[in-house]
Amino acid sequence: MSIDRKQQILEAATKSFSLFGYKATTMDQVAKLANVGKGTIYTFFKNKEELFDEIIHSLIAEMKAAADEAIDPTLSFHENVHRGLYKILEFRLKHQLTIKLFQEEKEMGTPAVMEVMNQMEDAILNYLKEKVNQAIEKGEIRECDPELTAFVMLKLYIALIFDWEKRHEPLEKENIAMLFEQYIMKGLSN
Repeated sequence: MSIDRKQQILEAATKSFSLFGYKATTMDQVAKLANVGKGTIYTFFKNKEELFDEIIHSLIAEMKAAADEAIDPTLSFHENVHRGLYKILEFRLKHQLTIKLFQEEKEMGTPAVMEVMNQMEDAILNYLKEKVNQAIEKGEIRECDPELTAFVMLKLYIALIFDWEKRHEPLEKENIAMLFEQYIMKGLSN
C-alpha cells in the first residue's frame, strides 16, 4: 500500500513539475494531483527538494538504460557512441519533464533546476567517460583524456542536434553519425 502511495506521489509530482516547472510546483498541487493529503507526502519526502531529487535520479537511470539498450556489442566503438549519445539526447528532447526544466533553466535560472541540469550532464559525461575508458582498454581507440573526450563528444552532439537547427535544416541521424566519425574518430588530416 505504501509503495503504491509513494509511486502515486512520484507520478503526480512528475506531472506537476512537467506542467508548471520546479519553481511553480507546490506540495499542495502534488497532493491534489496524487489525490492524497499533504501530510501523506511528508511521510515519504521531507520536502519538495527531496521529492524532485528522487524523480531526477529515476530520470537519469532511465536515460542510461535507454543508452545501454542502443549499444550493440557487434558494432564499433564510434557506432555505439553515436547510438548511445543519440538515444540520450533523443530521450531528453522527448521527455516532457526535461523539456520544462530546460525552459525553466533558460528563462528563470532557478538554482535548483540549474543544479539538476548539471547533475544530468554529469551523469551523461560519466557514462561517456566510462565508455571511452573501456574503448581505450580494448585498444579500439588510442590513449586520450577520457573526461575531456567525453566532454567534446557530448558538446559536439548537442551542437549538431540542437544548435545547428536553430539556423539550418536539421541534420539526419546518419549525417550526424558521419560528421561525428569525421571530426572525432578520423580527424580532418589527410
